[in-house]
Amino acid sequence: MTDPAIYTLLIIALCAGLAMPAGALLGFVERVFPAWLDEELRHGILAMGAGALMSAVALVLVPEGVKALSVTAASASFLTGSLAFMGLDIWLAKHQFSASQLVSMLIDFIPESIAMGTAAAIGSGSVLLGLLVAVQNFPEGFNAFRELKEQGHFSERKIISLFTLMAFSGPVMALIGYYWLADYPAVISAIMLFAAGGILYSLLQDIAPQVKIDNHWAPPLGGVLGFLIGLLGYMLESNS
Repeated sequence: MTDPAIYTLLIIALCAGLAMPAGALLGFVERVFPAWLDEELRHGILAMGAGALMSAVALVLVPEGVKALSVTAASASFLTGSLAFMGLDIWLAKHQFSASQLVSMLIDFIPESIAMGTAAAIGSGSVLLGLLVAVQNFPEGFNAFRELKEQGHFSERKIISLFTLMAFSGPVMALIGYYWLADYPAVISAIMLFAAGGILYSLLQDIAPQVKIDNHWAPPLGGVLGFLIGLLGYMLESNS
């Protein structure tokens, strides 16, 4: 891989990560202009993030994760991710702190950033994968921002600064995927299935129950749109 190509990979991974603070900024705008986003639209964005996460599990993390593992190893990795996230959820609940959407966003972003690096190493569609990750991260950033803001432990500016710092983990993970993990497909598969199990637990336990509003039927369509965006990105990447 030539140096300019490495720079391209780093820019792609960083831009995908910066979609997280960009989504948080949308939540910040809502604070300034409360009438700009009504309750139904907020729940629709929450559902869009859930749909995007679901597409990541169904189209990227699980299909890629099962490629290099046996049935036993794949099942163990998937279940371990679910149990680890359940344990984290219990720990956070005991300390009266909720960060399920933040953690889901992060454990989704890390393996997909690694996948960007491995895709670049084998000459696959890292650009389209980066675009897909960015589209997923935007509503996830909005939802995680609202979750943390409601806790009252951090100011809005600190949350956005935190998300901006998290964005820089993308290039780091992409480089790790390219230089160190491209030759270890079993390790990458285990990481992806671990993330898939954790995300699925979070979707069922924390995120999906928050989408519904009594006597409103549109918000779940946000989830459909989020999954559709993931599907289109997956198909474009597969056909590239």
